[in-house]
Amino acid sequence: MKERLVIIQTTTPHYRSAFFQQLQKVLGDRFTLYAGDRYFESSITSDFESINAKRLKNYFLLKKKLLFQTGHWHLLFSKAVLVLELNPRIVSNWMFAVIRAVFRRKTVFWGHAWPRAGKEAGTDTLRHAMRKMASAIIVYTHKQRQELQEKMPNKQVFAAPNALYRKDQMEAQATSTHPRHLIYVGRLTSEKKPFFMVKAFAKAAETLPDDVQLWVVGAGEQSEQIENWCHAHPMRDRIRLFGEISNYEELRTLYTQSLFSISPGYVGLSITQSLGFGVPMLVSREENHSPEIEALQEGENAVFFDTDSEMDFTEQLQRIYRQQDEWIAKRKEISKRCANAYSVEEMAAPFISLIEPADES
Repeated sequence: MKERLVIIQTTTPHYRSAFFQQLQKVLGDRFTLYAGDRYFESSITSDFESINAKRLKNYFLLKKKLLFQTGHWHLLFSKAVLVLELNPRIVSNWMFAVIRAVFRRKTVFWGHAWPRAGKEAGTDTLRHAMRKMASAIIVYTHKQRQELQEKMPNKQVFAAPNALYRKDQMEAQATSTHPRHLIYVGRLTSEKKPFFMVKAFAKAAETLPDDVQLWVVGAGEQSEQIENWCHAHPMRDRIRLFGEISNYEELRTLYTQSLFSISPGYVGLSITQSLGFGVPMLVSREENHSPEIEALQEGENAVFFDTDSEMDFTEQLQRIYRQQDEWIAKRKEISKRCANAYSVEEMAAPFISLIEPADES
């Protein structure tokens, strides 16, 4: 009997849909997904409409510091390859890891190689204890894979770079007019700093071409604050608030008309989304960025500004628009490089290899 792959997640947000669909396409009924409704951060929820997952119950403990899941315990001794989140805060995953290690069941951990504070953080002791019990580990970037392989030379470590789209969806679209606008796509939460971006753009707009607008796509705790501020500001006609959009075609249309995307706070998956459409990014330099930051190359597909500096934000935007023809000329190459490294096909490959040898895939 061929092996089965089972992935257990805290949540399955909509941006994971193409990835899980790719696994389903390749593995068919040999793949099963389990997930709860809501993540530690309450703004991240599961999309059970577009993602076919069996539902788990998430029980958050100690003011959301810990999580215990139920609804999957029949898998405890399963001979399927189980993929669990590499997150020490999930108590039930510890129990799965310990018991399955004792009974020699194949258990793979998937997640960030290191804590958010970095690989030297004291909390890595717990994460390392979890890593040692894994049959194999899947991390988010090639840099993390290399670093972790050096620390654990006898452990099988894979890299599955975060991706949103298939290769055939990642292409810089031709347009009859030059892309003009600036776009932000992401959660409107304090750590992402969208309110800083809106205020900084309003000041910078006076020095930019008159037809340049800032397009804000997303929802979150700062939505109402940003909306109220925009309504009262003289530059409100230069700022458009779209709310949350997950539809690929709608997003592609917006990115096609955008010269640059912006990350005013820490950046994550929006990197590969933007680059996949051929749109370079303006990014805050000194942030605790997600591992996807390794995809950015200053001067090639990105520009950095001094963190929290409205003055440097303005100066970099001015420079971008002075060099706009050069940046537009880079769009096809930006998209091509991203598609080769950050497609859902590339992301899914390590998971498929867990139950299918390379020469059979």
